[in-house]
Amino acid sequence: MRVGLLDSPASRLRAYWAAYLRELDVQAVTPALIDAEALALGQQSLPDEPTTVQLALGRILALEAVDAVLIAQWPAVSGDAWSEALTDLLPRRISGLPTLIAVPDRGGPDLEGIAAEVGLRVSQNGGAVRGALAQVRPLAAEPRVSLPPLGRAGRATVAVIGPRVLLAEPELSGGLRPALEAAGLHGVFSPELPQGDVMRRAERMDNAARVPAGERELFGAASLLAGKSAVRGVVLAAPAHDGATAAALGRIAARMHLPTLRLDLKGGQAEFDGLEAFAARLNPTPLPSQETP
Repeated sequence: MRVGLLDSPASRLRAYWAAYLRELDVQAVTPALIDAEALALGQQSLPDEPTTVQLALGRILALEAVDAVLIAQWPAVSGDAWSEALTDLLPRRISGLPTLIAVPDRGGPDLEGIAAEVGLRVSQNGGAVRGALAQVRPLAAEPRVSLPPLGRAGRATVAVIGPRVLLAEPELSGGLRPALEAAGLHGVFSPELPQGDVMRRAERMDNAARVPAGERELFGAASLLAGKSAVRGVVLAAPAHDGATAAALGRIAARMHLPTLRLDLKGGQAEFDGLEAFAARLNPTPLPSQETP
């Protein structure tokens, strides 16, 4: 059986699923196109949908002769149908797709049970599944991550908050970091933060238990960084055409006591509306240059 893996850098468990298929002796297939080409392919098929969906679809279409595709689940925000049911919605919009199987993107008590079901679907060998699960178990552990540096000489620090599936994808957000640098800003991106610290901060959200996981994660990251004295402003980034995420970030912006800038990322961008004015508002004061004796 040939099973597609989208190999997204935003996926926390991509090494786990790749190793699991290898242990099951199932052939894993990755997209045959580079991400820029996959995004263009997805945009042609779903021109008015979020760029994150377009990239995922393009990667699926770039898989050659697969029987099924493992799709990492995205944590959803309120009203976000794509994140809640991506594997159900895509086949309704695009005919002829292979079987899409939603799989967890984080470790947890349910991971092995779901992985066992997936393993039986793709290998039909219970003994192989048990052995494979034992082999890949260490790869499910959350990696230890330290808080990244919050300061850089001569630059104002800004928190950059957005979905991991956007900010951890170079094709979708890779132009934002150099644009911040060019504007005299040092960006600290939410996917770089320790997940445990983020989710503990998220518990401070009103009615946190009733808020979707993706929105809690965004709030927790924004709250964690906005509480640091080095952080001077907050950039809130949503995928282009993603009204649900934009609305969630708007609710978060209303809670911030720091200046905020909302951006919609189209993919492949080098310029961002409002960024220069935002940087001027923060008024970073560069350190005097040091002369070499």
